[in-house]
Amino acid sequence: MSDQPFTNKIALITGAGSGIGRATALAFAAAGAAVVVADVNEAGGQETVGLVSGAGGNAIFIGADVSKPGEVEALVAQSVRHFGRLDIAVNNAGIGGAWARTADYPLADWERVLAVNLSGVFYCMQQEIRQMLVQSGGAIVNVASIAGVRALSNAPAYTASKHGVIGLTRTAAQEYARQKIRVNAVCPVFTRTPLFQGMIEGNARLEERLLGNIPARRFGEAEEIADAILWLCSEGAGFVTGQALNIDGGLTA
Repeated sequence: MSDQPFTNKIALITGAGSGIGRATALAFAAAGAAVVVADVNEAGGQETVGLVSGAGGNAIFIGADVSKPGEVEALVAQSVRHFGRLDIAVNNAGIGGAWARTADYPLADWERVLAVNLSGVFYCMQQEIRQMLVQSGGAIVNVASIAGVRALSNAPAYTASKHGVIGLTRTAAQEYARQKIRVNAVCPVFTRTPLFQGMIEGNARLEERLLGNIPARRFGEAEEIADAILWLCSEGAGFVTGQALNIDGGLTA
């Protein structure tokens, strides 16, 4: 941990119990930040805290369901009570939902996916921005998806939610740029996380079809997405706001 550009910074990461969220928590901790690990999955979240602590970092776990505004408000308030401030927020918590065409898509899945993936990001941003306004600045990164910039057939709820995340990102970026709050999004292609692995497991045909669309001919790694998130939160990206960064192996080129 010799290179620590985020020393004395406090980073809140939702969905940090696994996948991209966990990789991001570990990366921020390695770069010197104190980390709030938030997740509905306490076991996964505590495991992430253990990994951070085992590497010499500083992290706490706070359980929260981002689809519930009251829990989000409590999450940010507890984070600030513990660490004194909030410099960085990564709104990563999300779910996939059912795979079905629009006319056949289950209404319960539509409501749940939008509640977590879109409303959850909105609730988090509200509380995070309010705190950052008190501090006169901060950086927020929302984890969207390539499905936020192009269609993903048979996933109307997921696609709509991620398009919405990019819209929220751009709107807030314009609203708060003068207050030194930068808001960006990352749009990963299919990335090797537990969520994605569960989707393709046992379906070699689907895996090959998805892989065939990516010019780099491989899926993303969680650590690669984490690296991009860290850059967007760094001083090196100090003039970058309102952007949706595609991390896709050339898919959208």
